[in-house]
Amino acid sequence: MKTPLYRQIQANLKEKITSGIYEEGGLLPSENDLCSEFSATRMTVRQALNELVREGYITRQHGKGSIVSASRKSLGLLSLKGWTEVVVASDRHGKTLVLEGPVLKPLDDMIFMPLLEGEAKDDFIFFKRLRLVEDSPVMFEQTYIPNKNLPNFIEEPLLEGSLFRTLLIRYHVDVQSMSQEVRAIAADKETASLLKIKQKSPVLHLLRKYKTSVEGFFLYSSIYCNTEKFAISSFN
Repeated sequence: MKTPLYRQIQANLKEKITSGIYEEGGLLPSENDLCSEFSATRMTVRQALNELVREGYITRQHGKGSIVSASRKSLGLLSLKGWTEVVVASDRHGKTLVLEGPVLKPLDDMIFMPLLEGEAKDDFIFFKRLRLVEDSPVMFEQTYIPNKNLPNFIEEPLLEGSLFRTLLIRYHVDVQSMSQEVRAIAADKETASLLKIKQKSPVLHLLRKYKTSVEGFFLYSSIYCNTEKFAISSFN
């Protein structure tokens, strides 16, 4: 299927912004100039510009034009920090919706990284959560935690809503490092619905294995990130 013209214009301008051709704080060409450059109608050009506004690449001021954003909104979701730390560091309002869990279930999803021998046979504590920033869904996360020496974990709420903090304070399990794979994929029906994007829209898929201070105790997460409104970085 041919890419709509407004998407082509959007991608062209985005590439020029990220490569520095259009510098931060500078102006994009006028709507008239863009219409001429891309042989497009004003409505098509405005649609492309509106998408860039929505993604945080530009702002638009009446009488001045389209201004390249001085700093694109970014979340440090590629770092080891937990969700609570990431949101606090970004000075934004975030919240978590628990869609399922905590419940016990086997880790039978083959997309996860290789597990320790025999670990896949054990039951895991499972969470399915949706993360929102400024009421926009940015992460759909499924997490598996070994059900080992975690008494009453399912019955008691997380401390301040933080999994990492709960493991550390209550159970003396410190998340120390992680390995992760990052891939761009097309959103399936469930992911698209939760992240409020069109099915088959591009999303970042993170597969994570967290190492902890307890020998042989690893956490596993499958995370889908919507990057339409916020950039994803390794730090804040």
